[in-house]
Amino acid sequence: MRVKIVAGNWKMNKTASETAALIDEIIKATAGTHVEVVVCPPFTSLKDAAAACTGSHVKLGAQNVHWEVSGAYTGEVSAEMLKELGVTHVIIGHSERRQYFGETDETVNKRTKAALAAGLVPIVCVGETLEERDSGKMDEVIVRQVKLGLTDLDVGKVVIAYEPVWAIGTGRTATPAQAQEAHALIRRTLAEIVGGAIANSVRIQYGGSMKPDNAKELMGQPDIDGGLIGGAALKADSFAAIVNG
Repeated sequence: MRVKIVAGNWKMNKTASETAALIDEIIKATAGTHVEVVVCPPFTSLKDAAAACTGSHVKLGAQNVHWEVSGAYTGEVSAEMLKELGVTHVIIGHSERRQYFGETDETVNKRTKAALAAGLVPIVCVGETLEERDSGKMDEVIVRQVKLGLTDLDVGKVVIAYEPVWAIGTGRTATPAQAQEAHALIRRTLAEIVGGAIANSVRIQYGGSMKPDNAKELMGQPDIDGGLIGGAALKADSFAAIVNG
């Protein structure tokens, strides 16, 4: 039985003080949940976030990680730096990183390996653009991203987030049937790589404009194991409504 996992990707929002206050609210609003809850604030807020999460059921994630342990990589952060702060999860390969900052399937693979080596749980994002979906390339894109992004690593320790790029920040959402179709494709692809047993153990989140009014139906699909939440994660009540179902 796969434990549901709901992670909040705060993107470039919330100062350190705002982060601590929001986490306190989230802890109270999600008390008693059986869902794994993760918050992913900006790097600048991680220390305050770690203090706020201490002793609670809420886990701390970061929004990116570099593949090297250290070096001349201005503006980057290593897995060991994150781990020392109390981070347990890290988002890798988000569509905004791919679109704006040159992320590729190869760099996703390198970052994921670095995260695993440090004992972090990678949340690896995959998904197609509207153009790719409309041109019938959804399957091709998703299979490529899964296979290249997860080459030569311990797939069983990875969380995958399916993000239809056309549904991020647009207000559009894949129907439960569309989302399930993509999640099932991801799980079949994983089975080809590592076999059915491990594939069936991997949690796959939906990450395209999940909100309180559609979360229950989406997470009720057989291959959808939670959500990677954007805008709705910035308010405790909406985030908790998704977590609490």
